[in-house]
Amino acid sequence: MREEEKIFAGTLFCPGDPDLKAIKLRSHNLSQKFNSLREDEAEERMALLHEITGAFGAGSFMQGPIFFHYGRHTRIGAKNFFNYNTTIQDDAPVTIGEDNNFGPNLTIVTPVHPMLPDERYLMLNEKGEEKHMCYAKPVNIGSHCWFGANVTVCPGVTIGDNCVIGAGSVVTRDIPPMSFAAGVPCKVVRPITEADSMVNKPEILGDNRVIKK
Repeated sequence: MREEEKIFAGTLFCPGDPDLKAIKLRSHNLSQKFNSLREDEAEERMALLHEITGAFGAGSFMQGPIFFHYGRHTRIGAKNFFNYNTTIQDDAPVTIGEDNNFGPNLTIVTPVHPMLPDERYLMLNEKGEEKHMCYAKPVNIGSHCWFGANVTVCPGVTIGDNCVIGAGSVVTRDIPPMSFAAGVPCKVVRPITEADSMVNKPEILGDNRVIKK
């Protein structure tokens, strides 16, 4: 089994494998190239995002700077907005739905290292060779979510549709749909309901109106 196949199988893999290093180097270089472009060089930036990722949906936008680890392991749906400093360490697959808003300094991580220091340093692979190894867990984010600034999503987490994740949160467990969650570690504070409508905040709504569905 190739090392990339081991990642998808959820077993230990060697991140120093030459094939994996080549994938990462390509993604790192393309990310750096994106970051060197001006914001008004929109076509060139969009072409790079399609080249970096496994999928990048129509109408999605990344402010930059960005950093993708593997790049091709990430699939992003349509109409997403990513503010400054997005980091996606996509050893395992990262899947993002549609119409999400991500605040500055979003970090999504998938790799996990052994807890014991000796095992974290070296283990024996199937050939009996000493290798540095880790494993990775996929991250899934639904649609119509809003993440505040400085949110970190940890390995193996699924965040449902229509969630709000508070600024500075470290998400270590699944968050169900229609939830407001915040904290370190991130926990569900309460469900999101019609009581949260801007209709109920006339001092903020001003002369504007909510669009009736």
